[in-house]
Amino acid sequence: MTDFLSKIVEQKKQEIAAAQKRLPETQVREQAFIPRKRRGFLKNMERPGTNIIAEIKRASPSKGVICPDLNPARYASQYEQGGAAALSVLTDTPYFQGSFEDFKAAREAAGLPMIRKDFLISSYQIYESSVLEADAVLLIVRILSAEQLRDYLSLCAELELDALVEVHSEEDIEAASRAGAKLIGINNRNLSSFETNIETAINMVSLLEPGQIPVAESGIRGPEDVQKLRQAGIRNFLIGESLVRASDPRAFLKSLILDDHVF
Repeated sequence: MTDFLSKIVEQKKQEIAAAQKRLPETQVREQAFIPRKRRGFLKNMERPGTNIIAEIKRASPSKGVICPDLNPARYASQYEQGGAAALSVLTDTPYFQGSFEDFKAAREAAGLPMIRKDFLISSYQIYESSVLEADAVLLIVRILSAEQLRDYLSLCAELELDALVEVHSEEDIEAASRAGAKLIGINNRNLSSFETNIETAINMVSLLEPGQIPVAESGIRGPEDVQKLRQAGIRNFLIGESLVRASDPRAFLKSLILDDHVF
């Protein structure tokens, strides 16, 4: 199986180099530190009950095009009406057909906190995320050194950006904990092969430190999966493909938000 992650990271290096030629990092940094009112992403993950980060996702390397005519504003509005706790928007173009335009359209259409979902390997991208008016960013442990992870978490704190730190192994959790990460996304998808198994989150959640907040990511197809993960002690979920494919995303989202008293 092709290692998708390595290819994506190489692509990102090229994209960042091109972006820096268009707009130097010093200028992006200056814009990034202009005070902005953030919507509380982490705050919404700390709420009791089932919290869903509903994702706007056009395509993926493993599934190809998921929703060719996706309207980000319409999905953002439906997700908000369906009770989502936050929105996730893909901004990677080559592999996921996302864009900054998708992010901006979703932000204008809904008042929910938003995470920029991309493969961040440079401080330049974190400054970009602030300028984009993201409320949070995704930091993937596997593609960052220990020093980068620590530095990027510190930079996010300076910019008042929340960070969802993504893990897929015990080693990843250890690295995230050493860096001081609080919000931990346990990805059920192996980013090298793109194989998915929700048992990953169930098996790994017990490895988190007290005070860390788990988010189960990928492979969540319906209320049964949410129930299984809730029983394992997880109440935050990042769900994309099954929502985007649903004939009525708002109704489907409502069906995923399970009553707390069941648990």
